[in-house]
Amino acid sequence: MDRCAMKVSTDGVVLGAMAGEEKAVNMLEIGVGTGVVSLMMAQRFQQLAITGVEIDQDAWEQSSENAANSPWSSRVKFLHESLQSFSESSTDRFDLIVSNPPYFFKHLKSADAKRNRALHHESLTFCDLLVAIERLLLPTGSLWLILPPQGMKQMEGLAASRNLFLNRQIFIKDKATKPTLRTVGRFSYLPQKEKNSELLIKDQEGHYTAFYSALLKDFLMIF
Repeated sequence: MDRCAMKVSTDGVVLGAMAGEEKAVNMLEIGVGTGVVSLMMAQRFQQLAITGVEIDQDAWEQSSENAANSPWSSRVKFLHESLQSFSESSTDRFDLIVSNPPYFFKHLKSADAKRNRALHHESLTFCDLLVAIERLLLPTGSLWLILPPQGMKQMEGLAASRNLFLNRQIFIKDKATKPTLRTVGRFSYLPQKEKNSELLIKDQEGHYTAFYSALLKDFLMIF
């Protein structure tokens, strides 16, 4: 599939543009979808070796083709495997983990089984996610997630019980007058708090804000 055919979500684009650590060298993406997050990270951080896991066959095939056709193919590999299986068998440890995980709980499902698997909690619960992260994240590493506000609050509590702390939040809004749509969170094993921030996608006239446009301008070649 040509990279121009990638189905790109706002969640993935924001995560790919904002997550990361300058000194990280070994990254894992959990649930790669089309691969856009990993490819954005590969473009931003030239030293990163990136592994991704994807349980859906079609998504894995598309993301693998997208990675192979990218300028960063030598640094990006995607595995067709569940996170649970990967975390139990892998000997690798990562100083950066990123994910746009399933987040719907007891939510009315659609007729699309693939969409349900991507979005609904049953395929990868927050507890499953945290158990795997304990095995895979280096003590000095960081975890970046994007979730709805309520999901981030729940994740914060569950993670803290495992000594993984929410250090920083970026609140994503469509407009200044609208409620928060998503929250990007940075977690680590260090309990220090950093300054939170807000990202507005559009101004009051409905145009993309200058900051949002600038954030994404370097990635047009991926989309």
